[in-house]
Amino acid sequence: MTTELRVLRPSEWSQWYGRLMLAFGGAGESQEEQDLWYALTEHERSIGAWDGDDCVGTAGAFSFGVSVPGGAVVPAAGVTQVSVAATHRRRGVLTSMMRRQLDDVRAWGEPLAVLTASEPEIYGRFGYGIATQQLSAHIDTVQGRIDAPEGADAVRLRFAEVADVAAECEAVYVRSIGSRPGMLARRPGWERLPLLDPPDERDGGGPMRCVVAERDGEIVGFVRFHNKQGWDRRGPAGSIELRHIEALDPATYAALWRLLFSIDLTVKVVARNRPVDDPLLHLVNDVRRCELRVRDGMFVRLVEVGAALEARTYRAPVDVVLEVEDAFCPWNAGRWRLVGDAKGASCERTGDDADLALSVRELGAAYLGGVSLGALAGAGRVRELRLGALGEASGAFLSDVAPWLPHGF
Repeated sequence: MTTELRVLRPSEWSQWYGRLMLAFGGAGESQEEQDLWYALTEHERSIGAWDGDDCVGTAGAFSFGVSVPGGAVVPAAGVTQVSVAATHRRRGVLTSMMRRQLDDVRAWGEPLAVLTASEPEIYGRFGYGIATQQLSAHIDTVQGRIDAPEGADAVRLRFAEVADVAAECEAVYVRSIGSRPGMLARRPGWERLPLLDPPDERDGGGPMRCVVAERDGEIVGFVRFHNKQGWDRRGPAGSIELRHIEALDPATYAALWRLLFSIDLTVKVVARNRPVDDPLLHLVNDVRRCELRVRDGMFVRLVEVGAALEARTYRAPVDVVLEVEDAFCPWNAGRWRLVGDAKGASCERTGDDADLALSVRELGAAYLGGVSLGALAGAGRVRELRLGALGEASGAFLSDVAPWLPHGF
């Protein structure tokens, strides 16, 4: 089979995007959604695989910054819109697109590539490791309650039209980016994405509503949600479907959650993507009422090992030589000496004996500080070559708070 890989031309977008939609089941989107995705697509960073006049593969890369331990925001390619036509499976189309894409990311000078996966087993062979997780909860708000900290009663809450406070809510999000690894710094235009409210994404709920939290006249938090009506033999059985909640301080965060617990005619709150260490777990009076579940979140791929490891800080002093395996991006393979602490780091090639051996996939999993090298060693994916090196490195890589990707792309 002969296919041509080429950069996406704006005139080809409709066919290219149609191929993507077909690969994901062919579900239609509103014109508003399509127009937004067209505007967000970076054509010069997107590629298509073509068999004659037919588009048989798609892949894109958004320009993001990803927050890392220490608070820095590191340039990253947000790998997205990946698909291969069913007629061209197992012919090397995906591998050729991943090869071209990672070469391009390196040429762009971006040390990281990140993605979310429709099927988690696909991307490990290309060096991506699961670096964040997301927590879902179905919370009983009849038996459960929020024990708010001091100051929550002083927060003023008010309903607002979603569009009217969009800029202020986006400013709250932007201020929150450095507080947790894994959050995305986005280009202009992305603030429109959380405002989309297609009926098929409401899970039966009503139009999206917004409540803002104010202190001294300034918006310091917000929550967006759907109110889903429901009744059973006992009476009201509605639910609140959480879309997004953000706050700049603990009291505001608790006040917003307390509001969600107290909306009339509802008996539960459904949250589908929260950090695994969400403070909510320590605000509820009975965590067993939350029906918690964890799944994979963002995958991270170190495109340039040295630059990526230098871009973050480390929880404890570390001086370790890493023997890195990377068959797909061989420029990363070999030994790297990482020296770092809470102030900064250096990572350079070395001929010294290795202390730990691992693949770039494990480095990606551990990079944001949510997956310990010790846990990966327990699975046989990291080998300790110098006694004590595993404990030193594992503790240094960890983050004080769990990394989290707040939304997909």
